Amino acid sequence: MDVTVVAGGASAARPQLIRAINEQVLLDHIRRSGPVSRTELARLSGLSKPTVSAALSTIERAGLVHATGQRTGVPGPAAQLYEVRPEAGFVLGLDVGREFLRGAVADLAGNVRSRMNLRTKAADATARIQELSDLAGTLAAEAGIKPEQLTQTVLGSPGVYDARLDALTLTGRLSGWDSPATLAALRDRFGPSLIIENDIDAAALAERVHGHGRDVDSFAFVSVGTGIGMGLVLDGKLRHGSHGVAGEIGYLPFTEGSGSDPRDARKRGGFDASASAAAVVRAARRAGVRASSAEKVFAAAARGDAVAAAVVAEEALLVAKAICTVITVVDPELIVLGGGIGQAAGFLEAVIGQLRHLAPVLPDVQASVLGADSVVAGCIAAGLDQAWNQLVARSPAI
Repeated sequence: MDVTVVAGGASAARPQLIRAINEQVLLDHIRRSGPVSRTELARLSGLSKPTVSAALSTIERAGLVHATGQRTGVPGPAAQLYEVRPEAGFVLGLDVGREFLRGAVADLAGNVRSRMNLRTKAADATARIQELSDLAGTLAAEAGIKPEQLTQTVLGSPGVYDARLDALTLTGRLSGWDSPATLAALRDRFGPSLIIENDIDAAALAERVHGHGRDVDSFAFVSVGTGIGMGLVLDGKLRHGSHGVAGEIGYLPFTEGSGSDPRDARKRGGFDASASAAAVVRAARRAGVRASSAEKVFAAAARGDAVAAAVVAEEALLVAKAICTVITVVDPELIVLGGGIGQAAGFLEAVIGQLRHLAPVLPDVQASVLGADSVVAGCIAAGLDQAWNQLVARSPAI
C-alpha cells in the first residue's frame, strides 16, 4: 500500500507531498538496510513496485543513492542493488580533552576516511581551538576532500550546552572553555554546521551503535576516569534533560571516601571529587601506597598489595552507589562501564559484587569494549544522522 496523508479525514494530501514522503521512506530503508533491491524495498516499505521505481529514480538523480551492482545466485533475474552514495556528504567528528585531541572524517555511508590522535600543547582555550582547526584541516586533506565539503561537524566536549542560554557550562578541567568567547570562536572556525555534544553522551552514542547498547533500548553508559559522567539512552534515544545536565552524575552528593577533596567537590561535584582518578591516587597515598596514577594503584592491587586492594574496593563501592541511584530512578536494561577506571581489570566484578548488596534489581552490567576513540565514533554517528537530514532537506529533487 502506498503512503497517503489525509487532512481532516476528507481529502488526500497533494501528490507532491505523497511523493516526498515515499522518497524519504525509501531513503531511510536504503540507509539502514545496506544494498537492497527494488523488490526488497517494496517489501520493506509497503509501497508498490511502480512507486518504488519512480521514487528511486528521483533520489538517484538527487545524488543521494546509486546503483551498486547486482545480486546473483538466487532464482530469477539478477536484481539491481541500491545503496547510499558515500560521496554525497562528509562528517567530521572531534574529541577535545585536556591531554589529547582526537578526530576522524567519515563519508555518508559511515566509512572512516581519515583518523588522527595527538597530544595537545595548548595552554588556553584559544590555542586549543587553533589545534582543533589544524587537526580538522589535516583530517580533511588525508580524506581527500576540502574542508568546505564537510556536511556536518560534531565536537565532543566536556560540559553541557544549554540551548536556552546558548552557553557551554560545567566544562570542568578545560580552563576557559566555558567562556562565551570560546563558543563564538568555535562557531567562527567550524561554521554553522557545528554541533557540540557532551563527550560522555557521545561515547554513549558510540556504545549504542557499535557496542553493548546495540541490542537494548535503554541503558546507561557510566564513565569513570579522569572525570565522571553518564550518558543515558532511554527508548533508543539519548536523553539530555531540560538543561542539558542529564547524566552529570559527578555532581551526586557522595563525598565519602578518603580520596575526597572539598575543593574539587565545589568545582566538579561531590562524586567526582570522591571517585575520579585523582581521588583514587589521593586515597592511595593517604593509605601509604606510592602511586602516581590510578592505573598504578590498580596494578598494585592486582599484584596482591592489600592496601591498594582496599582502595580499589572503596572505589568500587562508591561507583556501585552511584549506579544504584541510576537503577532506582530509570531502571535501565543495561549498565556499561567506561573510562580508564571503569574498564580496569577486575573492576567490573568488584562493582557487580557491591551492587548485589545495594540494588533492588541487578541489570546486565558490562565493561565497554570500545577504546579511546569512542567519543569520536559517537560524534560521527550523531553527525551522520544530522548530515543525512540536511542533505535530504536541501535536495531540490525531493
